[in-house]
Amino acid sequence: MLYQSTRGDAQRLSGAEAIVRGLSNDGGLFVPESVPDISNETIQELVSKPYYERAAYIMGLFLSDFSNEELTRYSRTAYSEPGFDHAAIAPLYKIDNATHFMELWHGATCAFKDIALQVMPHLLTASLRKTGENRDVCILVATSGDTGKAALEGFRDVPGIKIMVFYPQDGVSEVQKLQMITQRGDNVNVAGIPGNFDDAQTGVKSIFSDKKLNARLDSGGYILSSANSINWGRLVPQVAYYFSAYCDLLGNGEIKPGEKINFCVPTGNFGNILAAFYARRMGLPIAKLICASNRNDVLSQFINTGVYDRKRKFFTTVSPSMDILVSSNLERLLFELSDKDGGAVASYMSALSDDGRYEVPTGVHENIKEIFASGFCSEEDTLETIADTFNDSGYLTDTHTAVAYKALKDYRRATGDRSAAVVVSTASAFKFCESVLEALGRPYSAGGVSLIDTLSAVTGSPIPAPLAGLGSLTPRFPGSIGAHDMKSAVTHFLLQGN
Repeated sequence: MLYQSTRGDAQRLSGAEAIVRGLSNDGGLFVPESVPDISNETIQELVSKPYYERAAYIMGLFLSDFSNEELTRYSRTAYSEPGFDHAAIAPLYKIDNATHFMELWHGATCAFKDIALQVMPHLLTASLRKTGENRDVCILVATSGDTGKAALEGFRDVPGIKIMVFYPQDGVSEVQKLQMITQRGDNVNVAGIPGNFDDAQTGVKSIFSDKKLNARLDSGGYILSSANSINWGRLVPQVAYYFSAYCDLLGNGEIKPGEKINFCVPTGNFGNILAAFYARRMGLPIAKLICASNRNDVLSQFINTGVYDRKRKFFTTVSPSMDILVSSNLERLLFELSDKDGGAVASYMSALSDDGRYEVPTGVHENIKEIFASGFCSEEDTLETIADTFNDSGYLTDTHTAVAYKALKDYRRATGDRSAAVVVSTASAFKFCESVLEALGRPYSAGGVSLIDTLSAVTGSPIPAPLAGLGSLTPRFPGSIGAHDMKSAVTHFLLQGN
């Protein structure tokens, strides 16, 4: 399996090379030349397998330069205790006969990013060996809250790798922030910046494209890579949990073999739902992918209109991991649904950079509408959904999962489609205590991490182990920098000012 750029670069790379590089020389994202097929018979064979074997099999279809033995070993190591507190890794919670929540937050940082970022360090270090890369790697991460901590934890003290995370200093929850600035490890660094996630992401992309800076880092023995979902090594493990959810529904007798189901995914950068798109392309029986947006509804409007327009007011919301106006992974979808026309995708990205908007042709928009539905959720509806779900069923959701559940209910009312559906639950409610307590109408006096105990007492829900002792940790990276200082911060971190 070889990989190509979404923007038309003629170079073809192996899976290992694509993982090490992260981004193509032309600024595009790496995508597989073809998407592997998987039969219903093979899906049924996976039903009896544990999660790590399902994941290894799916990843192996895309990473042909890795052996099954390698991938199985990496998966078994990544998806084991104490990293995950549930044997199923991505368990399903049934809320009614047609609706399940896929809980992706049982890992080390209580967010869905753990599932990819616990196995990605294994993929990256193996890729470095396979490609003969002798330089050390610096992972640069822009985060809207969850990716940063998950990447820090996944790459902590991995030999030959350093990691630096940039986050919007006023755009993450208190728990998310404290998780990052208290991170342990000798190879990690964290900095808050003013602005929002898009500002952090723009800064990181600027570092990647700065040839002079990269040459200086090269002379110091470093190569840059990414742990955001722009890196294929981060995205491909996410494809596996959509297959796993379908296998669990089959195994529990909830659906019949070959029966099509819907997935509803809360997303801002489009990576999580893009993984579902690739699963669908491989043959997983998916009818609709419902893209759920919060108040920053740039994705839902694009799906409805075919116009992507980032020239709009940015809102800081109670679902901060979705507070994004430039969705990087959408580029991969455009490439796949535009007959792999890299020139067309490059023109869209150029228009987005220059004009802040682009519009896809009617045929491309029709392809999108055939696969995707969309919905968005206001702040008030997000909180109301949390309260209603808990009061009606005793099930506690975080703010992002609530956005998705509201979008699913709206979709069902509009279409009458009562197919079995899986809501992708992306984070523990304990990462967003203030908002969840507000939703439940429970006043609180103190703020910060003390609210973790309050939420547990109010709901009777156990505190996830990774969050239980958070308040006792000492911040290591309490400061912030200006966005214009990101390059110098990376240089100093790696070269100590040399």
